Formats: sequence, structure tokens, C-alpha cells
Amino acid sequence: MGHAKEARDFLEWFAPYQFDSGKVPCCVDARGSDPVPENDSHGELIYLIAEVAGYTQDKALAEKMWPHVDSATRYMDTLRASERTEANRGTEKFGLLPPSISHEGYSSKPAYSHWDNFWGLTGYNSAIELAKMLDRDEDVQRLTASRDQFRGDILASLAASAKKFDIDYIPGAADLGDFDATSTTIALAPAGQLDQLPANLVHNTFERYWNEFVARRDGTREWKDYTPYEWRNVGAFVRLGWRERAHEAIDYFFKDRRPQAWNQWAEVVGKDYREPRFIGDMPHGWVASDFIRSALDLFAYERAADNATVLAAGLPSDWLNGDGVAIANLQTRDGPVSYHLSADAQQLRMTLNADPARMPAGGYVLVWPFEEAPAATRVNGHASTWVNGELRIDKVPAEVIASRKAAPKNPRH
Repeated sequence: MGHAKEARDFLEWFAPYQFDSGKVPCCVDARGSDPVPENDSHGELIYLIAEVAGYTQDKALAEKMWPHVDSATRYMDTLRASERTEANRGTEKFGLLPPSISHEGYSSKPAYSHWDNFWGLTGYNSAIELAKMLDRDEDVQRLTASRDQFRGDILASLAASAKKFDIDYIPGAADLGDFDATSTTIALAPAGQLDQLPANLVHNTFERYWNEFVARRDGTREWKDYTPYEWRNVGAFVRLGWRERAHEAIDYFFKDRRPQAWNQWAEVVGKDYREPRFIGDMPHGWVASDFIRSALDLFAYERAADNATVLAAGLPSDWLNGDGVAIANLQTRDGPVSYHLSADAQQLRMTLNADPARMPAGGYVLVWPFEEAPAATRVNGHASTWVNGELRIDKVPAEVIASRKAAPKNPRH
């Protein structure tokens, strides 16, 4: 919350540079608004407004920024309509945001980037949140219809691309069938579409990324450089339940700080530490934000599927030994959260504190950190049950005591 004022100041500075059409410029410099089409910017601005207003509960800010939100969503409606043509019907292009250079990944030729589409979907979801905050019921209905139509077109596009290019993953761009898992992470967070996307395509996307990551890490394939935007995959792994993989990736990325003592990452990291090369921006703001978001996801993240705040999904079990892990006043959309989690060979123990008046609709969900299944569990003295390795807590403050079953003699991996 300490940076809320800076965020408000930025929004009030940036918003007037929005074009009259509702288009949000990809960047602003001394010449003014940049006209280059990068269709992620519209959803990103709306998302930022909703994040600041939501975290601070600043209804006045939401009201002030609403005209910018409204015009950006209507501009996205226009962009999508331009691709909902008979010529595109039944193809992977139908109903998507038009081709752009996107995250500069398609500078040589604009493409139908799903980075753009998932940011657009995020923008619609954020606009719905703001409309609800402002009791704009007609706008909620309009935006929900746009969001649902867009999501349907994206899902149809994924199926069409898979068939056209004979692929089993989510493509980076619908018309290319390319592989770009690091961009696809946006579909999971902040877009929150994990439960909406084809499970097999999601699994195959990040399984392939993991296998390629391991090959690079272990030196079994040649490589020259990579972008530490890959930090986003740590957050994706946490959401997929791949706790151990998340920490193997963390260990690897920390070794590639440039230079180590500066605690930062360049935009591009090369294999040869001393080779003169292009490194992009350093320090790099996108990479820094990807690191911060993934690091916080280890402790808590908001799950769109059931509107729950998921706790400790990324904490390795050995962190819980001895004094365990404690975090105080972690800021979430539902107010600050504090918890202490520890374990020994017999029990797991947790104390949880949060604002009862801002309880997440789906409650708090604690993820079981051990290979063996949990045994008898009590929450505030009452017997409780874990479901698929999750314990739902619907009242705070809370005290959790869970017994551990003996690990099997020959555990299967």
C-alpha cells in the first residue's frame, strides 16, 4: 500500500494520453502518445486502475478513471468486431484482437498475439470489477456479454490453431502456431483463466517449457541467451501445483542476476557471463515485476475459479521446520493477511489473521505441503476435512492443527 500514491499519480498523468477513440498508447514519450499498435495496452491500463482501486478501496479513483475504462473497453469491442467477419469465420483469427507487434515479439510482422488477447480478457474482467464497485449495473451486463463472447472466440481460436498447426499447446500467436509459454503465463495470471482453458493444452504448454528449461539448465542442449521474463513461469508452476519445479526455477534464475551483487536482471541474459552482447534494459521493470509477483505467489495468490485466496501453495516443506514461515500484513484484494506456518514430524500448525469484514468469497485455502496425506485436522477446535490437498478456511482469525500420516515406505513419484 506504500506505493498507492505513486500509482494514483501515474494513472492521473498517463490517462489523458489515451486517444479519443479509446485506444491506449503502448508508451508515451516527449512526442506524446505512441501510435504503434500493441493491443495489450488497453487491458493493461484497465487492470492497473482496478488493482489500485481494489487494493485501496478507493471508489473516488474508480469513478474518476471510469471514462477511461469505458472508452478502452468500447475500443476493444471495435477491434474485436473488425475480426468477426465472414472471411474469418471458422478460422483461428475470428473475433480476436487484430494483429500487432504485441510485446515486440512480432516486430518483423504483426501477428494475432494471444498475449494481447489474454490482456484484453483481463481488461474486461477488471472493468466488470470496477463497474460493480460503482454500481453500474447496465455496464456490468454489457461488459459481461463482451467478455463472454471474447472468451468464447479465444477458446475457439485455440482449437482451430491446434488443428491447423497440429500442435498440442497454447500458441503464442493464433496465426503462427508458435510456442511461447512465458507469454502464455498471462492466461493464468492475471487473466485467471486456468479453469476455463483446455486442461491438456495448458499442461502440455508448461510441461514442454519445463523440459526445455531443464535441458538448458543441465547443458543437454545448446543455447545462447534467454529473457528473465521467464520468472512468470514460477507463478504458473505454483498455480499448477508444481511446487518443486517452481523452486528449481527460482534457484536457476537467481544465479543469473547481472551482476550478482546488484540483485537485478537484465532484459536478456547470455550463457557467457563476460561476452559483450545486447542486454536490453537493466534493471528491467517487466522482469522486476515478474519476479515480485512470482515471489508473492509462493505465499498467497487470488484464484478466480472460486474467488478464494490460496495460501502457502509455493512454500517447500523444509521451510516449515523449526520456527517455520511467518508473513505479516501481506496485501491482497481482500485486505492484509498474516499467517505463521510450521511443522514437525507429527503435526502441521497454522495461525491465520485477516480482516473478517473482507473475507474472500471463496474463503482462504491452505495447500497441504507434504507427500503423505493429511490426517485428523481441526480448525478453531472443530474437525475439518481436506479436499484434494486443500483445506478451506471460512472464518478468521483461525488456528489450524493437522496431524501427519506416516509416509509410505515406497512412495511413488
